Parts: sequence; structure tokens; C-alpha cells
Amino acid sequence: MLKSKTFVKKTRSGGIMKIVREHYLRDDIWCGSEVCTECKQEETVLQKDACIESNLCSFAHYLLPDTNIVLSQIDILEDPLIKNVIILQTVLQEVRHRSAPIYKRLKDILHDKEKHFYTFTNEHHRETYIEREQGESANDRNDRAIRISTKWYSDHLNNTPTDKRLKVVLLTNDRGNKEKAEESGLLTYRCKKQDTSVTSVPQDETAVLTSVPQDETNEITSSKVLFPEHLPLSRIQSGIKSGTFQQGTFRASRDNYLEATVFVHGEGDDSTEVLIQGLQNLNRAVHQDLVAVEILPLDQWVAPSSVVLQDEGPKEDDVTEEEEAELKSGPSGAASRKPTGRVVGIIKRNWRPFCGMLFLSQIKEATRHLFTPADRRIPRIRIETRQAATLAGQRIMVAIDGWPKHSRYPNGHFVRSLGSAGDKETETEVLLLEHDVPHQDFSQAVLSFLPKMPWNITEEDMAVREDLRNLTVCSVDPPGCTDIDDALHCRDLPNGNQEVGVHIADVSHFIRPGNAMDLEAANRGTTVYLTGRRIDMVPELLSSNLCSLRSSVERLAFSCIWEINDKAEIVKTRFTKSVINSKVRFHIDSETHDPIDLQTKELKETNSMVEEFMLLANISVAQKIYDEFSECALLRKHPAPPPSNYDILNKAAKSKDMVIHTDSAKALADSLDAAQVDGFPYFNTLLRILATRCMMQAVYFCSGMDSDFHHYGLASPIYTHFTSPIRRYSDIIVHRLLAVAIGADSTYPDLMDKHKQSALCNNLNYRHKMAQYAQRASVAYHTQLFFKSRGILNEEGFILFVRKNAIIVLIPKFGLEGTVFFENKDKPSPKLIFNEEAPSLTVEGHSFNMFDKVKVTISLDASNVQHQKIRMSLVEPVISGVSVAPSEPEVKRAKLDR
Repeated sequence: MLKSKTFVKKTRSGGIMKIVREHYLRDDIWCGSEVCTECKQEETVLQKDACIESNLCSFAHYLLPDTNIVLSQIDILEDPLIKNVIILQTVLQEVRHRSAPIYKRLKDILHDKEKHFYTFTNEHHRETYIEREQGESANDRNDRAIRISTKWYSDHLNNTPTDKRLKVVLLTNDRGNKEKAEESGLLTYRCKKQDTSVTSVPQDETAVLTSVPQDETNEITSSKVLFPEHLPLSRIQSGIKSGTFQQGTFRASRDNYLEATVFVHGEGDDSTEVLIQGLQNLNRAVHQDLVAVEILPLDQWVAPSSVVLQDEGPKEDDVTEEEEAELKSGPSGAASRKPTGRVVGIIKRNWRPFCGMLFLSQIKEATRHLFTPADRRIPRIRIETRQAATLAGQRIMVAIDGWPKHSRYPNGHFVRSLGSAGDKETETEVLLLEHDVPHQDFSQAVLSFLPKMPWNITEEDMAVREDLRNLTVCSVDPPGCTDIDDALHCRDLPNGNQEVGVHIADVSHFIRPGNAMDLEAANRGTTVYLTGRRIDMVPELLSSNLCSLRSSVERLAFSCIWEINDKAEIVKTRFTKSVINSKVRFHIDSETHDPIDLQTKELKETNSMVEEFMLLANISVAQKIYDEFSECALLRKHPAPPPSNYDILNKAAKSKDMVIHTDSAKALADSLDAAQVDGFPYFNTLLRILATRCMMQAVYFCSGMDSDFHHYGLASPIYTHFTSPIRRYSDIIVHRLLAVAIGADSTYPDLMDKHKQSALCNNLNYRHKMAQYAQRASVAYHTQLFFKSRGILNEEGFILFVRKNAIIVLIPKFGLEGTVFFENKDKPSPKLIFNEEAPSLTVEGHSFNMFDKVKVTISLDASNVQHQKIRMSLVEPVISGVSVAPSEPEVKRAKLDR
């Protein structure tokens, strides 16, 4: 059956275009139930013995949630107890448009066969598709479509034998939708959280169905409206189209809860950041939300605040004058001002369950409490629970339900407990969850694609590979390394030249496109290395055994081999699938992972040798796959920093009467090599650390979707990742492209689709960024453990940055960076004079400049269990009247992204 809709559209040139959209309806779409005798279905999803324990449904039933239930109660649907749920196409499409994170979580549930969630394509079923009526809103039409589909399911399953009949329960918290459903004779319940005993139920609150009307004003609020109304989506879209509003990603500040930036994407690399200050202008946006902003008039632009301002605890539902005064204490010069705006609406929420701790109400027997997220960029969340005393001291997860315009904080609900705060396993779990690192065990579906053991190289494998087992191939790795990606060989050739080969584990031989293991690796994107723990991208049988180029065993490899003359010029390059047998494994010192001691990583000459050849292999492969597949090569670029990024580096060099040339990567490298100060050997290291901070982030991209290929940090016109397929999914894709290019493997549609390649690159960039943050957080946590056991230490350091009220100090011995504040809320602050141009800070007559040597006391401040801090206090020089506040640690690694 064919439905068609005809409408006219005005083109840009002023012409009129007639558009006809066809919508096909079918009558052979399955219901998915085991009890059905009418649908001729090859496979069923919904079980015949479907029964979820609840206080209302003791009978067998299927659940059918509406869109708002999915959006607000996704954690309930993820509960292992919830099975046999019907997800309508209408609901799936609405969720996709309104929340990308929840849509992804819903898709994960649908793919989990043990959950028995079934997608019913009601929009293409002849008996469940409905047209939108005149004057009916899109939301009302979708609610009606959900009720029609529920009625169809109820009638359809009523045709089964009496002893097998199941009921369909519509879940909705919308009062109007519920009333209309009940008028149609549908079984309809609300879905909410019910508090139970924590001692008997691990998750404190369990999902139940209820027929009792739910209090929809379930929050502490004031009668005063604190925030402007969010504009409707239609107004936002028209405003963006006309240029009145800008669309961008909301990024809250870690240091100032009254400040944020909105990253507005432009065409190509053209993008801007809009500064947002003040609660009303922030207007209930949460970190990573997609928002619409209105740029304020030029005379209302402000400079970023230079003070650290934390939300110190529960406040009344109002903004105090003191907070606003602190916020406005930043630089006031016109040159410091940035485009400033206000949030006028939310385009897409990016909420997820947040980890943190409960801040107990001071009111006796109160049931409403404030939850403090571990991530300082997330606002406190009000929740209701009767188990607050039990949850105190626990790391818990909480989800946001909504943020009314008359409430200082958003409202949410408890999801689950993670364990005791401070426990090493609990803190690691928090770290992984907060950085969205997939770390669950590999599913049986994934493991089923592993090769059967014992595994051996077959004659069929040898027939399509070059036998290089006679070569002296070796790897250079730290002790204990089991996921060995790469190996090298070098030999003299009869013509006087040398042959050098880089041999990379052939992971793509074991992971074939589109299977469960491939999809899981693509989602994970990268192996994540924490202190003392590794979260593999692929199962351990591959990462530490069959793909690892271990010594004295035959392994499949992908080889890049060069012929090089005596001037180190490349004469010839070739690529081949191969079989190798690694002969000398060189051991080098590794960074300690046990917090008995803390030290910076020392690079050996062997590291540099391996790195140089790996870079050469990556460049050679990049050129090859681009020559063969100019539209779909997966490459990696590193944009050149804007000149303003180098301001702090130039100021630091100028303070020592030096000039740093930044017009090219080579000019910068040459300047840094020449930057030496007699009697100050660490000066060059400090300068290089600053130079690293000036850099942009390197990213993956598809060659057919971009025109700028240059890798600034490596001064290379083209680059990719080929050399680490055990721990990077990007390298697996590059291996597949290279294999097709040399005729060693066949292609597949997704590999040649530039749009799908680009979407994959976006996920890889996200996963790599989050992996880096997780690794830094792990180092920071173990640094805290180290200082907890060592007590108070006095160490020498160097001033890396100077701020309006603080100095940021680097401790070379530990690679630790912390902040010494020259203020204390409980005592009068010393006299401070800040010179932004130098930059320098004068405290009680003593001047602090970049790279000055200081001595500080380092200790752990554990007064706040959730946000423990490394406390740094100034020891030398001694300044009378100076008191210091705790600082938050951050361990930095001065290394360009490769």
C-alpha cells in the first residue's frame, strides 16, 4: 500500500518546486511474539512467559513505553530485570532526535538478545500508521500513534489461545496521554522509582508500575522564576536560519561554575567560542548540551573571569550579589573581551548518569538531598531518597530528570551505588564511567569470533604471504609488555644499500568487517592504559597472544619495507603481508605503575629509533592509501595553532631575552633547540612544555571530507596511523585499505563510503580524547595515593604560569603540577599586583615571574572525600602575611600527540 504526500517548496532562486514523498505501508510486519500464531515470522524476540514482578502486574505482559518514559527512565529499561519490551518506531525516532546519548543506550539495549526488546515499525504497518490531523501538534500525533499501536498489539495478541494470552501495558507519565489511553480501554500505568531497603536491594530504588497519580512537582523550588523560559524549537530553528541565534556545544568551566563557553561550529575549520557568564545567561544548560545562544551587543562583551569560583554548597534558589561580584572581577581591558552571549534554548540534551556523592540535608528526616557530581562541570542535582544515611560515604550514580525554571538545581533520581568512596576499585570504576570508557567484559557474541585453539599458521596463509622468518626481526618494549604491535629488521643489500623493515601485527586477519568483534572494537576505538590496569580494545587472546609479536614464535604481520642508500634516502618502498619470527627482544626501563615511588618518564635512544621508523611507516602508508583511495582514506592531521596560542611562549622567551620563531613547525623546532640559558639547564625543558600547551589536538579524518591534510607537529604533508592495530581501531581500517590497495584482501561497502568513514573518525576522536583524560585522571589518583602514604614533602619547583591570585608550579621530580593561591577566605588577603603583559605577580613586594625557582610543601588534603586535593604551600621565598589554599593536582605529560 502506498501513501503519498505532496507539497510545494520555494527555492533559493525564488522558484517553486513540487515535492512528492512516498510512504509505503505493509501488512506483513511481524509482531515479534512467541505466542503469536498469525504472523509468519522466522524469528521471535518477545517471550511467551513474559512476566516482570511488580505490585500491579502478576500476569504475563509486555511493556510498551512512550517517548518520555524512555528519555527520563532509560536506566530502568537497562535494568537486567526488565525484559520483553516493545519499542515503537515512533518512539525510537523521537528519542533519536531529542537525545543522542539516550538513543545510543536504547540501541545497545535493543542489540542485547538477553533483554528481548523488540522494535515494531508501526509507521510502516498498514493498521498502525496514522496521518497527522489538521490542527494537531506533532507531539499529539505521536502520542496518538503510540496509543493506536498499543491497541493493535492488545487486539492482535488477544487472538491467541486463552492459556497463552498476554497483555500489553502502556507506560506513560503524561496525564493527558494516560487518560486518553484509559478511555480507549488500554491497560496504562505510570513508571516511577520506589525507595526500598538498601540492605536487601543492591540498587536502593527499583522500578515499579503504579496507577496512583504521580506528583509532577517533585522538587524543592522557590516561587520566584530564576531562569528565562527556553524558546521552543521552532523559534530556535528560525533564529539560527536568520542568524539571530548560533548553535553550539555548551562547555562548562571546571574552575568557575558561573562561567562557560559555547563552541560554535563554522564551515571547515572556521569556528568561534562564545563566552557565557552568570546563572541566568547559562540558563540551565549542562556540560555538552547542544544549545542555541544569542550574541550580546558589543558593549556587553566581557573578559573571562580570572578567579577560581566553586559552588561550595547548598544555596537558596537565588544568585547572591557576592557571587556576581566575584564573577565580574576578571580583566577589564577591551583587548581581553570576547564574544559574549546567553543561552536561549536547548536543542539537544546530552545527559547521562553522573557519578558522585550525596550531600545530606541538614533538616532532620528530610528525604530531599543534593547530589554532588564528581565532575565539577556538572551542577548539583536534587534527588529524593529515604536511604540517605546509608548512601552517605558511597559513590553513587544519579540521572537528571529535568530542570524547572524556578529551581536553582536540576532534579534527578538515584540510579545505583558503586561502592565506598576512597576504595581503589570503586574510584577506578568512577573514573571509567565518567570518561565513558567501555570496560565491560567481552560478550559471548564477540568471543565466538575468536580463532579456535590451538591455532597455527596454515598453508593457505603462507600462500598469500611473504615468508620473512629467516630475517633477524626484533622488538623494543618495556618489561611486562604483552601487546607487542611492532618489530623491526635491518640488513645489508648486495648493491651497498640497506633494507629496513617495519613489521606490524596483522590484526585485520583475525577481525573481519562487520562481525560482533569488529563492531565492539570500532565502538571502543582504543585500548585504555590506566596506572596498573589495561582495558583492551580486542580480547586478550588476540592482544597478548595471537597478534602480539612475541619472540621465538611465528606470527602474521603486515610489513612496510624500504631500500635506503648511504645518504638515508629512500630508494624504494614496498608493502606485503608476511610471516615473521621475532629473534631479540630488547628491554628498556618502563614508567613505574606502583605508587611506592613517583617519577617522570625517561625516553631512551632506543625509543627515538623505534619512533622514527614508525613515523616513516605511517607516512609511507598514508601516501599509498591516499593514492589508491583519494575519497575514503583514513588519515590523521594536526592543525597549525593560531598565532595567538603562542603568546604565552613568546612572553616566556622574551623574559630571558630570547625570540621564538613560530611561523612554521621547523622554525619552532630550531628555535627550541637553540634556546639555552647558562646555569639554567631546565629552562629548555620548561620552554618545550609551554610549546606543547600551545598545540592543537591531532584528529582522524576522511580524505574525501577535508582538504587540509597537513600534520603540523611532524611537519609532514600527510600522515596516518598504521603501526598499532592491537590498541587502535584506526590502524585496523588503515590495514584494510592498504590490503585492498596491494591486492591482498577484498573491499566491502562501508570501507569505500566516505560518510561512514567520517562518522567512524568522529567516534575514534572522541574515544581517544576520553582515553587520554582517563589516563591522566588515573595518574592523578595514584599520585594522591602516593602522597597519602608519604605525608608532607618539601620539594623544589619552577613557576610555569602566573595568575591574578596564584602561581602554578611544576615539580620536576614528580612531573606534578599544582597551584599555590595567595588568598584565604578566612584571613585578609595579601597585597597583590598582577602584570598581565610580563606576566608577573607581586605579593607583598616580592615579584613572581615565569620560570622562577620556588620551594613548596606538598601534602594531601583529604578533608573532602570526593574531591581530595594536593595542597601546595610556599616555603621559599618566605613572604610574611601569605596564606595558601588547597590546590587541585594535574599531572601533565609534555609530549606532542603522535
